[in-house]
Formats: sequence, C-alpha cells, structure tokens
Amino acid sequence: MSKPKILIQFDPDAHASVFDSVVAVDSGVDQLLLQPNVSERDVQGLVHGAMFTRGPEDLRSTALFFGGSNVERTEALVREAKKCFFGPMRVSLMSDPNGCNTTAAAAVLCAQQSIDLADKTITVLGVGPVGQRIVHLVTGPATEGLVRPRIRICSRTKEKAVKLCDELRESIPSEAELIPFQTGSAEETIAAIDGADVVFGAAAAGVELLVDGWMEGERPPAVAVDLNAVPPAGLHGVEVMDRGEKRKSTVCYGAIGVGGFKMKIHRRCIQMLFESNDQILEVEQVYAVGRKLMTD
Repeated sequence: MSKPKILIQFDPDAHASVFDSVVAVDSGVDQLLLQPNVSERDVQGLVHGAMFTRGPEDLRSTALFFGGSNVERTEALVREAKKCFFGPMRVSLMSDPNGCNTTAAAAVLCAQQSIDLADKTITVLGVGPVGQRIVHLVTGPATEGLVRPRIRICSRTKEKAVKLCDELRESIPSEAELIPFQTGSAEETIAAIDGADVVFGAAAAGVELLVDGWMEGERPPAVAVDLNAVPPAGLHGVEVMDRGEKRKSTVCYGAIGVGGFKMKIHRRCIQMLFESNDQILEVEQVYAVGRKLMTD
C-alpha cells in the first residue's frame, strides 16, 4: 500500500506562501507541511526528517518544495538541501521562489509558439529573477544548441546594464551575445526594441516600460510578452488576457495569458515529484516539463 504523498514547503519568509500552498493542494498532495522562516542552518535537520522517516522504497512519497519571496535566500536553502542527499537516501525537490522558474519557462514557451528563437534579437526589459531566467533559457534549452540569439539586457543606467551582462555571462549555458542597453527614458526604451524580434517585459509590477505608440514603429517586435498583471500594463497595448492575439503587427501575450500556462507547469511539476525520489526541478527542468505539456 502506497504511503500518503507528503510535500514539505520550505519558505524563508515569516509566513509560507499561500499561493504555493494552494497550488500544492490542487496538485493532489495528501499532506502539506509548512516550514516558514527557514534559515540555512535549519535545512539539514528538516531534510533529514524527510529522508529518514520512511524506507528507501517509500521515499518517492515525500518531496520538498522551496518557495518564498527572496530568490537568493531560497536558492541558498536549496543548495543546503542538496548537500543532505547521498546514495538512495534522497527525496525529490522543486525550486520556484517567487514563481520565477515557472513564470520564465511559461513566458519563453509562449513566445516559441509564435517564433523560433534561434538566431533572433531579443530584448529583455527588467532583468530581475524572472528576466535572468528568461535569458538563461533563450541562450540554452530553448535554442537546443542552434545559432544563439542576441540578447539586449536593459537597465535604467548603462553601468547597471553592463554589470548585469557580466554577471549573466557567468551563469548562462552558452557564449550568447549579451548587449547592454540603457533604458532610463521612453526614447531609450524604444531604441532597445528597435529591430528586436521579441520583447519580454519582466520588470516590477505596475511599471510601464513601453508607452503608447511603440507598436507603430517602423520595426516593432514580432512577439511581445508582458508579465506585469498589475495596472498599468508593462507593455502598453498588451492586454493581460492576451494569448497570441495580434495587435498591429505584433503577436501579444499578457500576464494572465502566460499565467494560465505557468499554473499548468507548476501543478505538473508538483505531481512529478512523487514519481521518483531523485528529481531536482529547477529552471531548466521546469522548462522541459512545460515544453512537454505544450507538445502533448
């Protein structure tokens, strides 16, 4: 008789994410154990509690989920958790702090519905956790070793854009061309999308990145993905519900349009954690799950 499926939710915040908890329940978890306020020094004891309470044959029924609003703190917890595993003594885990992995995967896969990303010019407006993962995906898994795209990395100052490019080169899976762009004004932002094939809007909620009129330019992007669900839209004219609607000459995806697919990816990843005890689902693996969902 199989054991109940237990998901242990790690969160460095004072309160474990309600959003992540609801998704876990909707994914069919039998028992959800919330662990808020987790620090790096807490991880070993908590993970050992997950590993040593069931025999190796039953460890597939226990899994870990790492969420939280602070991506760097959560990733530090994930690193500590991985150190606890040895031989067959391990449990599957998923990392999705602030939804950055599932959101980036869904955004890239939606764009790929309309355009082949290989050898394209891509502008990323807002290179926080989600934007950085978009860069990671479009320079590696999403292009499958083909000709690499040219990525325009945008920030309000040129110095910050250059610094972001330098930092990203250390983590991306290829020698992709990363080009720094200053976007401190509306005119500079328009210049950053001039001639781009795809634009991703991944800045903070409520920040309008592209103002009215950008779709009327001589060479507007073929595809625009706006991940801002809080008014005003990050990319003016892209509606939150857009799922491949064509506006002017640009195919548009809005935050909720992308978000519906993001939720499917999130739920499927949670379900997969209980198929074996040795899965590590981070951004590339999450993208692979989404890609399979989109092609099935």
